[in-house]
Amino acid sequence: MRDLKLPSERHPEKAHRPDNAQPKKPDWIRVKAPVGKGYNDTRRIMREHKLVTVCEEAGCPNAGECWNQGHATMMIMGEICTRGCTFCNVATGKPDTLDAFEPGRVADAVQKLGLNHVVITSVDRDDLEDGGAEHFAQTIRAVRHRSPETTIEILTPDFLKCAPEALEVVVAAKPDVFNHNLETVPGLYPTVRPGARYFHSLRLLQRVKELDPSIFTKSGIMVGLGEDKQSVNQIMDDMRAADVDFLTIGQYLQPTPKHHRVDRFVHPDEFAAYEKAAYGKGFLMVSATPLTRSSYHAGDDFARLRAAREEKLARG
Repeated sequence: MRDLKLPSERHPEKAHRPDNAQPKKPDWIRVKAPVGKGYNDTRRIMREHKLVTVCEEAGCPNAGECWNQGHATMMIMGEICTRGCTFCNVATGKPDTLDAFEPGRVADAVQKLGLNHVVITSVDRDDLEDGGAEHFAQTIRAVRHRSPETTIEILTPDFLKCAPEALEVVVAAKPDVFNHNLETVPGLYPTVRPGARYFHSLRLLQRVKELDPSIFTKSGIMVGLGEDKQSVNQIMDDMRAADVDFLTIGQYLQPTPKHHRVDRFVHPDEFAAYEKAAYGKGFLMVSATPLTRSSYHAGDDFARLRAAREEKLARG
């Protein structure tokens, strides 16, 4: 049995790579250790329902704050990913078979946590013919049945090796927000996201809008991987051309010495400039800070996103 707590077994594809030095974090990137009743209660409910969270698997720096508020991003389809992205701390390898009871357990946990907004993500499942599309749809329907007032945000893989119908299955389940992260600029894909294709991911987001214009689309990137400002502005233009509503930009943090190195820590002023530029390009919602992550403050942001659309429609 693999011990996923050991980096060499968690990331066998990275085990023989040379170490990348991890630079000291600046003051603006530091967070407090997770403590508190809310954190412990959320952790207990996740354990009782045998659920995996991307908060833990990806080592999110905001886990303490979010879990104290009862918010956790649930990761379905197991804890082992078929991809080996160089930035990601989720374990890589051959996944287990899908758990048919998982959608019901997710729905039960959402109800017990009393969530107004839930974020559901997954590992990549290139081993499945539909990439896990039907499992996503079943989970969305299960949450809708148990908690009809809860808004649902999904963060999906790219379904790169699937027929076009896979995406249609997910969209037909009508999540409120469809998120798929581009992660980085196209020039860095070969080293950062080697199993993915930039324009496929961009087209995926565009197709969601074509299939159901009522669904909000969302995508995010990390900075500090080696990109420049011009390429970040270009990716914003590409997203807007695909009619993406919501953009997130956060600082890349290196999980282990075997992962992609941190090129630099981007100053908060630069994040503020990206946010201003993004709003100028027409995004309905932008979150750009060093600690921004895909699902950070997702519930509050969804309320603002919906209000922004209503305001835009009212202006005609």
